Amino acid sequence: MPKFRYIAHDIHGEERQGTVNAANHGAAVEQLRGKGLFPSQVLGTDLQLPKTVSCRPKLRFDMEIRLPSGLSVVRSKQLMVVTRQMATLVHAGLPLLRGLHVLERQERNAALRRTLGMVAGAIEGGSNFADALAMHPRIFNKLYVNMVRAGEAGGVLDVVLDRLAAYMEKAQKIRNRLRSAMTYPLVVLLASSAIMAFLMMAVIPRFERIFADMLEGRSLPPLTLHVMRLSEQIKHGWPAALAAVGATFLVLAMLRRVRAGRLLLDGAKLRLPLFGNLVRMGVLARFARTLGTLMHSGVPILQALAIVKETLSNEAAAAAIQRIHDEIKEGEPMAAPVEALPLFPPMFGGMVEVGEETGELPAMLLKIADLYEDEVDNAIAALSSVIEPLLIVLLAVAVGTIVVAMFLPMVSIIGSMS
Repeated sequence: MPKFRYIAHDIHGEERQGTVNAANHGAAVEQLRGKGLFPSQVLGTDLQLPKTVSCRPKLRFDMEIRLPSGLSVVRSKQLMVVTRQMATLVHAGLPLLRGLHVLERQERNAALRRTLGMVAGAIEGGSNFADALAMHPRIFNKLYVNMVRAGEAGGVLDVVLDRLAAYMEKAQKIRNRLRSAMTYPLVVLLASSAIMAFLMMAVIPRFERIFADMLEGRSLPPLTLHVMRLSEQIKHGWPAALAAVGATFLVLAMLRRVRAGRLLLDGAKLRLPLFGNLVRMGVLARFARTLGTLMHSGVPILQALAIVKETLSNEAAAAAIQRIHDEIKEGEPMAAPVEALPLFPPMFGGMVEVGEETGELPAMLLKIADLYEDEVDNAIAALSSVIEPLLIVLLAVAVGTIVVAMFLPMVSIIGSMS
């Protein structure tokens, strides 16, 4: 009898690995479910299971997903559109397999089209939809797979797909707003940096030679001397500055490779003076939206927390969620660890407590997500209104200082000539 290797989660959200003997893939899945496990991957023993290392960057919806073939890239927006179309087809009564073939024929992205065909083939071979999706973890992450599995188990696949599409659309909308809000300040910053570099490295040295010839040994004004010294330092010291910037990025990249370094850097992000609150609200909104969506779709809370922890990109927040998971596993209500952790404001813990008391925790989490997403929008708008004029004023002051510094010696020269 064939042997299958598996990765699964138990009812407490703990990951399990092992092998089972079964006649086929579908029988292996049923055997695992009979043991109270929720399989995420079931493969034949001739296929290698992925190593259980931290792969959080691959689980984020906001990153491009590169396939091993390297032929194409599946973007989060493309997956969002396919999910919405799939939800529409299933809700309209079209059989799932037929809907997958329809989406495969119309999909323009080669990698996604090939994956949809493989998912349809796996279903035709006896797998259920969730297991077929779990065979492609680079595209369909644990959040996606477990929500589909819960929808299949409850007979509400169209509803779950609709929620999943709405979740992805919300995440895409926030990213678009953040990107559009930061585009103009970045353009102004890059343009001003280029202008300042040109003035300090090309224009001011020429004025220095002109002033040396025309002043005939007389001293320059203090402001002009300071600007010229700075120009000299920039002109001769830019390789060292560039090397220092490169070394900084290298150190940061090395820190990101170890968990202690990620905890340090991500914790620092949450404490930044101007952007820390924005990062914190974004993390809270993503946590509430993901957990609420999973629980609303029927995923047990411990398993949902384990999935949410891997979908977050902030290691400090992931550590806080692990603590919530552990305390709930010990029998504590969710509100107790949430109120004790500094990551969560008092209002967050109070709303969670009300949700638990009324039995409407998933709906309450979605309301919390709406609240913090609105806060993120307001914070982005406020930052944009402050950063844009501030950059313009700083550029005007810098250029104005250079102009004044170059004009002062000319006044002395004109006075001596008259």
